[in-house]
Amino acid sequence: MNRYAAFLRGVNVGGINLTMAEVATALADAGFAQVRTILASGNVLLESNLPAAAVRAKAEAALRARFGYDAWVLVYDIDTVRAIVDGYPFEPEVDGYQSYVTFVTDTAVLDELAALAAQAGPDEKISRGDEVIYWQVPKGSTLDSTIGKTMGKQRYKPSTTTRNLRTLAKVLR
Repeated sequence: MNRYAAFLRGVNVGGINLTMAEVATALADAGFAQVRTILASGNVLLESNLPAAAVRAKAEAALRARFGYDAWVLVYDIDTVRAIVDGYPFEPEVDGYQSYVTFVTDTAVLDELAALAAQAGPDEKISRGDEVIYWQVPKGSTLDSTIGKTMGKQRYKPSTTTRNLRTLAKVLR
C-alpha cells in the first residue's frame, strides 16, 4: 500500500462546507484504506495500491458523487510532501509572516505563478519549487498578495491548492 496526502481545494471556504468526518467516510466508502483527516481544511491521509493520478481521479469522483460539488483533489505520496516541506527556501518561522506552499499539477500554471515573483512587493517572497510555489507574506496580507489575488481565478482551481507550512507539518506527523 502507498501512503498519500490528499489536499482538497476550496473546502470549508467559499460556500463548500463539508465535515471532515463526512469526507473520510466518502473516501473510505470509495475503497481507500486508513483514511484520516487533518484539521478542517481538506487534508486527508490515506492508503491505496493505486498510483497518485488514479487516487486523485477516484477521490474527486467519490466527492463529486457524494457531495454534489466540483471537487478538486491534489494527491502526493507522503515522501514527496516531506521533500517539498524540507525544500522550503525561506526561513519558515518569521514573526509577522505566513509561510505557504501552493501545490500545482499543471506546468503552464506553475510557469505563470512562478513569473509572479517579478511583480511581488518588497514584503512578499515567491520561489518556484518542484511542482510547487513557495511563498511568504506578512500576516493579514495573504489575500492582497500577488499570489493571493491570482489564486482566486477560476483557471487555477483544478490544478492548485495552497497550504500553510504549519498545516503541512501536521500532515507529516
